[in-house]
Amino acid sequence: MSDDKDVHTEFGEAVNMTAGELEKWLKTDESRQAGQHSGGGESVGHESGRRIVTILRTKKADLSEKDEKHMRKVVGYVHRHLAQRPSGDVEDTTWRYSLMNWGHDPCKN
Repeated sequence: MSDDKDVHTEFGEAVNMTAGELEKWLKTDESRQAGQHSGGGESVGHESGRRIVTILRTKKADLSEKDEKHMRKVVGYVHRHLAQRPSGDVEDTTWRYSLMNWGHDPCKN
């Protein structure tokens, strides 16, 4: 495992939902319907959300290089998606729901 503090800091800033909040969100219909689905299965974001829950519940010292690679992927996705914010109220939008699958709620203070 690398000692890359930057990825941990950036991940902590990008993921503003707790493991419990994200786990609860992933059980909703809105969560399951958001994002790109390949072949009618689980969306990429929903699968990522399940992995993020595991990462959030893992001690930093126990994270693998694969975990850190996924953390970088999450940071990149959140940053790119935030740059595409639609105008107006985003509370009940697929845009927000997709971000929430990746652990970031843009409506959270």
